[in-house]
Amino acid sequence: MKAIVLSDFGGTENLLLAEIPQPEIADDEVLVRVNAISINPVDVKTRKGVALAGKLKNEHPLILGWDIAGVVIEAGANVKNFKPGDEVFGMVNFPGHGKAYAEYVATPASHLGLKPANISFAEAAAGSLAALTAWQALARHARVNAGDRVLVHGASGGVGHFAVQIAKELGAYVIGTSSAKNKEFVLSLGADEHVDYQSQAFESVIDPVDFVLDTIGGDHIDRSLKILGTDGTIVSIVSGKNEEVRDKAKTKGVNGLTMLVQSSGDDMKWLADWFEKGQLKAHVSKTYPLEQIADAHQQVESGHTLGKVVVTP
Repeated sequence: MKAIVLSDFGGTENLLLAEIPQPEIADDEVLVRVNAISINPVDVKTRKGVALAGKLKNEHPLILGWDIAGVVIEAGANVKNFKPGDEVFGMVNFPGHGKAYAEYVATPASHLGLKPANISFAEAAAGSLAALTAWQALARHARVNAGDRVLVHGASGGVGHFAVQIAKELGAYVIGTSSAKNKEFVLSLGADEHVDYQSQAFESVIDPVDFVLDTIGGDHIDRSLKILGTDGTIVSIVSGKNEEVRDKAKTKGVNGLTMLVQSSGDDMKWLADWFEKGQLKAHVSKTYPLEQIADAHQQVESGHTLGKVVVTP
């Protein structure tokens, strides 16, 4: 089968198209013929030698990627909830070796959900890691409730555009930050307010909020703490830039959390239900063939992607 192998950590020139054996599955796994792969910032960071690179450095061949959507072609002996022919999607083995950049992927059945018929494979792949991150941050960690005021940084990006929608579905009043050119997109997602981070200091124009989802890190943590209300919570998801969020929040008398998204078939079922009902939509701004995965990485690395980038084997 075709796969993209990372020959060494560094630039996109190290993403090499190769022919490798089709994976075999364990009793609790399924084999998926992949129709779409989603590219995430963690893919880019790991390729460059940070993020999960330390954990994966001894894997040979090293195949990046975690988000897939496709069709089950084989199910292990212990798998009861999927059968050949099922259309599925999910985030595979995160934070481990997902091996998603391939025509076929062996994945634990417990990491997948059934793909709703009303969304494409591209939208399903896009609605895995990023949507799971937003869901787990808002519903599992912060436990956002109806009436809460929620600030989402990077609201037009991968995690951000899902977070705006999920927070609204949870009944929150949502404020999203992005550049001015993406204002209408953010408002179309359901945001009640938009702040142009390029022309306004968000901390000076936003009233106190109950929850902040930080997708950017750096000084956004300190600035966000200025507008976090009593008993408020900030969750920072940016690896390498959020280590001090707990201590900084504690000095302000609020809650500071970091989180790393985890593969979860149960959470995929929640997302699948919302996608099926039209309560959640994935915005795929660009699609590339597998042979152009370097271009897909460069687009995500630019930091200016509207929604998600998808690759099709």
